[in-house]
Amino acid sequence: MYPKTKGFSTIADVLKKFKVDEDKYISREFQKYGYDLAEEMGDLKNKSLYIKLAKETPRGFLESARNFVKDAYSVKSKAKLFMWRLKQLKDEARNKKSPHKWSRSEARNTYVEVASKRGSKNP
Repeated sequence: MYPKTKGFSTIADVLKKFKVDEDKYISREFQKYGYDLAEEMGDLKNKSLYIKLAKETPRGFLESARNFVKDAYSVKSKAKLFMWRLKQLKDEARNKKSPHKWSRSEARNTYVEVASKRGSKNP
């Protein structure tokens, strides 16, 4: 066998580490990001949707919605919450309204509105 040079691996070592089943159809970065996003949301059935979103939607919106879902507590459907937040972010961008500029009354009204839709008695 050939002596190993510093910093390089032999072809045999590289081939041993290669996993055929993992990422075999992914050729672009946005495809990997979309697949990972679908996996994180528990929605592999719709992975093509997440890949399309990763390709066409600004990454900042996707990251913000993803972090919103990660921070949420006891969510029934991460995918639904992600899509809802993504739509909200896109609407805010269209209206040039930042969520951080809400007054307390606007935030309270939004909370009451969401709570009433869920059927909660104490908003």
